[in-house]
Parts: sequence; C-alpha cells; structure tokens
Amino acid sequence: MLDRQEAWRIYRESLPILVVSLVGGILAGTVLGTDGMRAAFTDYPGLLLLLPAFLATRGNVYGAMGARISSGLHQGLLEPRFSRDDRLIAAVASSFVNGIGISVFIGVLAWVVVHLLPGREPALLAELVLITLISGVLTSIALIGGLLLLVFEGYRRGVDPDNLIGPIVTTLGDVFGVVFLFVAVTITGRVL
Repeated sequence: MLDRQEAWRIYRESLPILVVSLVGGILAGTVLGTDGMRAAFTDYPGLLLLLPAFLATRGNVYGAMGARISSGLHQGLLEPRFSRDDRLIAAVASSFVNGIGISVFIGVLAWVVVHLLPGREPALLAELVLITLISGVLTSIALIGGLLLLVFEGYRRGVDPDNLIGPIVTTLGDVFGVVFLFVAVTITGRVL
C-alpha cells in the first residue's frame, strides 16, 4: 500500500501533465469542429467511422512503447537520451510498424463496414487507405519523437515516466491524430 508521501508525489507529478492533456483534448476537438474537417467527413464517407478507432490505437500502440521505455529506464537497461541502443531501436521500430499497419487496417475495415451498411456508399478504398496511411506515418513520427523527448526529459528531472506516459500518449495521439488526419485528407484530395 502506498504511503501518503508517495501518493502526493504521484499526484504532483501527474497533475500538470493532466492539465496539458485537457488543453490538448480541447485543441483536438477544435480541429474536428472546423469547416474543413466537417466537409471531409461528408466528402469521405467512412472517415467519421474510422476516427475513434484511429485515435484509440495511437494510445494502445504508443502506450505500449512508452511502457517498454519506462521499464528499460527503471531497470537501468536504457539511458534517458537518444542513442543507438538496440532495445530503444527495437521498441521504436516495432511501434512504428504496428502504428502504420493498424492504420491501414482501420482504413480497410471502415470501408468494409460502410460498404455493408444499407443505403450507404463509402469513399473509395484507395482514398480511405491513403488517408490512414499518411496520417499513420505522420502521427507515428510525431508520437515517437514527442514521447521519447518528454519521457527522457522527465526521467532526467526525477519524474517517474509511468506517471507521464498515459496522458502524454493520449494528448499527443489526439492532437496529432486529428491534425494529421486533416492533412492526409487534404493531400488525398489533391492526389486522387
């Protein structure tokens, strides 16, 4: 059982990042409310359907990566810096591949589900897959870089990374996920 001092330490470490997470959620919602994003939902039937799954998987994939990094730091297997470490490279590479792979799968699955709904015509499969591929690559890069930077810096300052990972991944995943979906829609509209 935690003693009172330990509980207060966890609370002090978690509260600032939770406030940042709240602000990030509001920013992500603001992007969703723009005219351009609302038009994208109309222009690409299936995009609204894939949005919750896309955002949720950012947290799942990169939360697991953050947990591996945190465990490596606690066990002394990783140093809190960007270096050519096989464990760090393996964690980053597997998360990158998983993040992109699940993104493409979500695009295909959204197309299938909308295709099966009566009276609905989905966007082209190539459009949904290209949107999720582009946004998957961009969010992967942003999440990996942002997560490593914040976890390493927090650890160097004496903050337990386990108290940071959840809110960081959620915030970065939501903000970058929504922004990069919008970027991907814009690119897809010009390419296809």
